[in-house]
Amino acid sequence: MEIRGAVVLPARREDVELLTPDGLTLVGELALPEERPPAATAVMLHPLPTHGGSMDSHLIRKAAARLPALADLAVLRFNTRGTSSPRGTSQGRFDRGDAERGDVAAAMALVAERALPRPWLVGWSFGTELALRYGPLHPIEGAVLISPPLRRTSPEELRVWAAGSRRLVALIPEFDDYLRPAEAVERFAVVPHARVIPVAGAKHLFVGETYTRRVLSEIVAALRPDAGPLPVEWDEVNAHSDAG
Repeated sequence: MEIRGAVVLPARREDVELLTPDGLTLVGELALPEERPPAATAVMLHPLPTHGGSMDSHLIRKAAARLPALADLAVLRFNTRGTSSPRGTSQGRFDRGDAERGDVAAAMALVAERALPRPWLVGWSFGTELALRYGPLHPIEGAVLISPPLRRTSPEELRVWAAGSRRLVALIPEFDDYLRPAEAVERFAVVPHARVIPVAGAKHLFVGETYTRRVLSEIVAALRPDAGPLPVEWDEVNAHSDAG
């Protein structure tokens, strides 16, 4: 069976609720490898909820559907405050990334509670702004940024990443709406160890299986390089397709 589209590979999946420091309950899902402990953890931060972003945005949903089986990753995805998706609606109201500091803290509290190993933040668009602003506040190995707009991210917030050992990987679409590769190289120059990866032909939303595979492969290359390259076929009979 070819791994593409809405295929969901085997994993242990659990609906979870995250409690923020200001008392809100956020809805989410934790997906773990079916038979082995996870080798690393991806905490997924979704695109802008006012433009349809949620824990069920396609790259985030597909990461949870595939990477526990293909790369032994734990994948935690959740709706930030005020965000709705088929999983449900998180309490609170969207706050343009300010109060969402507590949402990232709630996710990292669950990572600590479950003793999930080697956590990374994996942000997409608006989610990259949360990763850049709040990642340094938590014990993470690094962050993967998918289509970072850098619209709300100050040079000072970027420079924080230059200190210490946290890694930073940025996937920049060739035809992005907000930040293209040449400018990205300039903006991320304040973080000497940041790795800026141009993705030829891609746009901000990375629509299409070719780009989905590229993004997921780059996530795995950062979090668990010994697990690549990712296969495109799956032999197990208990994989299924989720049209949602």
